Amino acid sequence: MRKSVCIAMKTLYLIFLLIISNIIYSQNTVGTLSNNNESFNGLTLFSPSNSTETYLINNCGEVVRQWTSTFEPGASVYLLENGTLLRTGKIPNSNITFGGVGGKIELFDWDNNLIWEYTYSSNLVSQHHDIFPLPNGNILMLAATTMTQAEAIQAGRNPSLLSQNKLFNEQILELEPVGTNQANIVWEWNIKDHLVQNFDTTKDNFGVIGDNPELLNVNFLNNNNPEANWLHINSIQYNQDLDQIILSSRRLSEIYIIDHSTTTMEAASHSGGTYGKGGDFLYRWGNPIAYDKGSSTEQTLFFQHYPHWIQNELTDAGKIMVFNNGNSRGYSSVDIISPPQTSPGVYTYNNTTGFGPTSAEWIYEDPMPSNFFSAILSSGQRLPNGNTLICDGDSGYFFEITPNNEIVWEYVNPDTASGILTQGDMPSSNNVFRALKLPYDYPAFTGRNLTAGNPIELNPDLSNCTLLSIQDFDTKKTEVYPNPTNGMVYIQSTSSIDKIEVYDALGKLVASKLLTNQINFESMSTGIYIMKIYSNKNIINKRVIKQ
Repeated sequence: MRKSVCIAMKTLYLIFLLIISNIIYSQNTVGTLSNNNESFNGLTLFSPSNSTETYLINNCGEVVRQWTSTFEPGASVYLLENGTLLRTGKIPNSNITFGGVGGKIELFDWDNNLIWEYTYSSNLVSQHHDIFPLPNGNILMLAATTMTQAEAIQAGRNPSLLSQNKLFNEQILELEPVGTNQANIVWEWNIKDHLVQNFDTTKDNFGVIGDNPELLNVNFLNNNNPEANWLHINSIQYNQDLDQIILSSRRLSEIYIIDHSTTTMEAASHSGGTYGKGGDFLYRWGNPIAYDKGSSTEQTLFFQHYPHWIQNELTDAGKIMVFNNGNSRGYSSVDIISPPQTSPGVYTYNNTTGFGPTSAEWIYEDPMPSNFFSAILSSGQRLPNGNTLICDGDSGYFFEITPNNEIVWEYVNPDTASGILTQGDMPSSNNVFRALKLPYDYPAFTGRNLTAGNPIELNPDLSNCTLLSIQDFDTKKTEVYPNPTNGMVYIQSTSSIDKIEVYDALGKLVASKLLTNQINFESMSTGIYIMKIYSNKNIINKRVIKQ
């Protein structure tokens, strides 16, 4: 009942937004609803859940690039630095049927030519939800594999919790693409190798749940139905600096970090790798009762999506951002946490309270919380200018907020299950798994034709949308020196400088100057700083080392 009321309230809120948009933005109900000069001027990549298309749009919703597949997404998509589109594809699978099932990975070049594909789908296995492109050209793939009833019971599963007579193991494979449709599996990890249970003393993994936080209780259901899809991992992301992977379990309302530096043999064990724990959890967060710490009142995540490390040189770099769907509480939020660490990638654990922190350090939620609620899908992304892009996935609604939570860009996906909408139509069935905004200086765009075409929607109205210039700030001709420095730092640029901001390694603003091309680091502590240079509404980041 509570969920139905929240959905109804959200629907009314969206109608209200659209009515306001109709008044201010010339009847726009889809495409770009608003765009002001505080928005980040970039290109947004997304693939509607019920479409075979992938779009790259500017802030006015004009299509800069479009790729067409034979398959709907299953479910993530990435634009690589070389201009190649990496996407998942959805293959029907009668044996593995939960939402997010894909089964195929595809690579398209910039000109929409399919250059590689890989199928991982059968009666017993399927790629699902997410993949991740690694710096070495390999691809991490998330997949479900089937454990028989006998295998699940041998793993300590209570037979009464096997309603479908099978259990899905969650697997990560690292693929090295070969030829046009093959891949070498160069690394593998499986959750079934890292289970604990206190149900059956005859099984090897019998133990005290609270004494083994690095392992997953195979009988913990978080008040969910005992289906084969008991975990529903919906995201996989990677941190190159730490060589770690972060996963998100929707069903258990937890996120997990594991070590990628292991061999496949070590990944199946409890030792080895950079952090010495093999494939066991290095960190987990969101629902401490899952490993017998605390109580349900200390749960902080609720059916979340897209936990990821914020990229270097962005505000809050190195911290973890997650879209907290909030199904059981009736509203969504975007949260940032900073896991306590004794050294990079080595996480603090308290035998009494478990893994910290006790709460998120930054939370975005609507002033009327129930107005912002996406039960499924969704994402958040920190942008180079300090803003945050939010994808309200089950409404296909993207909005960008400033650090002061002011909404400065809004867009509604017009590509729906029933086709492309006409401006003025009320949107429905326009879900989007994730939306990512890329800066114009992203390497994929170097030397490319970024001339915009028409918006996706039919009968578009762009009369109240003006794009900011992307030519005024030549990032390749902007340099800072000396670097490293003991004192004054100067900026040499062909563009005029409006403002300089300096942030420390924790993302704290430590200095700010207007209308100058120099700033003094003399009083700052030794370390690495991020300098944000503003010029005519454009921003570039430079890393500065203070000696």
